[in-house]
Amino acid sequence: MTWTTIRIELARTPQFPNGSAARNYTLRLPLTEQGLIDPDEFSAHPERATVRRFWPNEPDQSGYIVRKNSGWAFSYALGDEDDEQVFHLENHRIRVGEYLTLTEPDGDKWPYQIKSCAV
Repeated sequence: MTWTTIRIELARTPQFPNGSAARNYTLRLPLTEQGLIDPDEFSAHPERATVRRFWPNEPDQSGYIVRKNSGWAFSYALGDEDDEQVFHLENHRIRVGEYLTLTEPDGDKWPYQIKSCAV
C-alpha cells in the first residue's frame, strides 16, 4: 500500500469537446499495487485522504474523501450539501488514462480522466 497523489482533469464533454485541464482535482489516497483503495489503510488514517478542487474563476476548495452509505464523496464542509459523489470509487482501478465520474451536488455528472499518479 502506498499513499498516492492523483490528478484528474475534466474529460471530453459536449460543453468541453477537448476536455479542460483547468477543471481539475488533486486527490490523496492509499492505493494497493492493483490501483484500488486500500480499505484498511483508509480506515486507519481517513484524515489523510484529501481532495483539492481547482476550477477557473472560483476559489480553490480543500476537503476530504469520505466513505458514505451511498459510496464515496469529496466533501468540503460538514453536511452533505456540498458533497460531490464519486461513482464506484471502491472498486475502480486508479490508473493513468482511466476515467472517474463525479456527480455535483446539483446532480450533474461529469467525466474526469486520471492524468497522473505519484507516490
